[in-house]
Amino acid sequence: MNRSSVSREEIKRMVRRVLDASGTAVVQTEVSYTPEPEHVLVNSLKPRQERSFERDESSKSLLTEDDLRGLVEGDRLRVSPGTKFTPLAADLIRERGIELVTKEPRTAKILVRSVALGADHGGFEYKEKIKEHLSGLGLAIRDFGTNSKEAVDYPDHAGAVAEAVSRGRADVGIIVDGAGIGSAMTANKYPGVRAAACYSTTLAANSREHNGANVLTLGSGQNTLEQALSIVDTFLSTELSEERHKRRVAKIADIDRQYRR
Repeated sequence: MNRSSVSREEIKRMVRRVLDASGTAVVQTEVSYTPEPEHVLVNSLKPRQERSFERDESSKSLLTEDDLRGLVEGDRLRVSPGTKFTPLAADLIRERGIELVTKEPRTAKILVRSVALGADHGGFEYKEKIKEHLSGLGLAIRDFGTNSKEAVDYPDHAGAVAEAVSRGRADVGIIVDGAGIGSAMTANKYPGVRAAACYSTTLAANSREHNGANVLTLGSGQNTLEQALSIVDTFLSTELSEERHKRRVAKIADIDRQYRR
């Protein structure tokens, strides 16, 4: 190392010592830093609409204290118009301040007066709920079973419903099994029966309006109870009205008669 370079290094050290002793900080160029804004999640979707009730018992025309089990103070209970309560149920509603939310009718007009109803073991629970619902609508019901979840053969009960419709003992029929297909096949073997397996309100309306269906089959494994009740209401409030559809249904009837001679 030469003399001049040593002298420069010594001078630098001396300057630093003097500045440190005087409390003067060496000025350095700092890069300004602006913190990034927090990452905010923006949900462009509308918030999910809250349910207007905690429990739905609108398929029942009579509610007991068991139907209120688990409801707490201030809960909302959806009921159908004209629902009746046992005395104990009514007391619980008052004591817990349970709010009753009346279900709006889903249909403007029911076009039938009587229904033949049936199910196998897979559709038993839905059948019971549908029966309560139909009773609340003031319809006459003929229940052809089954009456428990014990295994049975669906053709027996589907056949009984179809026969009632075929002989004019009921305006329409409703049958529930696991898928709705087997019962439809069975029912369609009876004279004058046009059974349709429907899994949506659109199909239910189409089966009535376009095809003149007089038996509805449902699959308990295909729809929720709420959906099934909506399908039932649509089926019962739609009719075959246009002449072009009536003409086509008449051709179905001609085929039916031809092969039953």
